[in-house]
Amino acid sequence: MTLSVIIVSYQVKEKLRANLRALFSSVNAPDFEVFVVDNNSSDGSAEMVRSDFPAVKLIVNAENLGFAKANNQAIKLAQGDFILLLNPDMQVRPDTLSLAVKAAENQSKAVVSSIKLLDEQGKIIPHVRRFPRFFDQLMVVLKVPHFLPQVLNGYLCKNFDYEKSSAVDSVRGAFFLINRAAWQKISGAEKPYLDERYFIWFEEVDFCRQVREKGGEIWYFPEASCLDYVGASFSQIGRKIKQNYFRDSMLKYFAKWQAPWQATILKAAWRLVAGVIRK
Repeated sequence: MTLSVIIVSYQVKEKLRANLRALFSSVNAPDFEVFVVDNNSSDGSAEMVRSDFPAVKLIVNAENLGFAKANNQAIKLAQGDFILLLNPDMQVRPDTLSLAVKAAENQSKAVVSSIKLLDEQGKIIPHVRRFPRFFDQLMVVLKVPHFLPQVLNGYLCKNFDYEKSSAVDSVRGAFFLINRAAWQKISGAEKPYLDERYFIWFEEVDFCRQVREKGGEIWYFPEASCLDYVGASFSQIGRKIKQNYFRDSMLKYFAKWQAPWQATILKAAWRLVAGVIRK
């Protein structure tokens, strides 16, 4: 098996249907299997997959386990040489899978790779970023970019050329292609599991950081492209809950990878902002 496609889905039945239709309409694609992990949707998503896409390997969770843990459920079963973590609100083009896998195969050092993500108007969605640093994340917590967006230009790689292939720090988890052999070579681990301490946010950055620390590379390839509806599932969650997820994941990332004082100051900054908002 060349490719295992894993989709963790929550409450986006129609976007998921379109996603699966597009996947199974792929042209010249390598042999692939598809997993859908339903995180306790109440919109009939699981039933739709069972009836309309019997070839899909469906995992139905009795609760929302988050992004990392749900992906790991399917990664454990995946047989592909490559594993593609694909958001449910994505829609591949007929040649996306073939071009993405070919590009990854041609760059043997690429443990993780991603491609050009496009919005509904065909415009590029910037998604290449540097690894989070203390200063830029402190600016995010204090909401400084609302007034001075340029403070994040470095972190967001504002000058990145999305028409050229390049090794990068990290890519968005919406289309996250992992070369299992390349991961095994640098890690000694059979499967590329995500760190389950993250419920959502920072899990893909964490994995990219693991790759880099072990001597592997993360690549962006413009040859392939995919339609990205950007956060259809997540838009259904309340703002406060989303902020809590983001805060918790940020602090866990810094506690894991950075000096202890950085996580301590970021935690204090979050408390300061929460206190100001309550007032």
